[in-house]
Amino acid sequence: MSDTEPSFQIEKIYVKDLSLEVPGAPEVFMQTESPRLEVQLGSAAAKFGEDFHEVTVTVTVTARAADKTVFLAEVVQAGIFALRSIPAEQIGPLIGVTCPNILYPYAREAISDLVTRSGFPPVVLAPVNFEAIYAQRAAQTEGEPRIELAS
Repeated sequence: MSDTEPSFQIEKIYVKDLSLEVPGAPEVFMQTESPRLEVQLGSAAAKFGEDFHEVTVTVTVTARAADKTVFLAEVVQAGIFALRSIPAEQIGPLIGVTCPNILYPYAREAISDLVTRSGFPPVVLAPVNFEAIYAQRAAQTEGEPRIELAS
């Protein structure tokens, strides 16, 4: 492959941060009320080196019953991606759509595993349309993509 031929490569996928809080344990496990879930999702990117970008997808799940937090689980799933000789107009969609689409399934699995290991039923997060989120953000702002969604 020549130096001018465009290439996109996954260099590394890793968990950058992982946390769990169960502030009401052990009493929280005796509750009969089903908690409601709040899910927050964010994506960010930072360039380092000449051809490398670190992209992160952050998923925060907060379970609440009445006015108390049952648990709070958060993962920052990250990846290092090499973008070589990619036309400038294609970098935004790669970083804002393709990379989060690669990382999100890992984040979903990490959240489900973390919540299950903490003694709660698994949380299965719905798929996310990063393309629609990216398009919405691009319409609102210019510059480096930063995707944030609260549901």
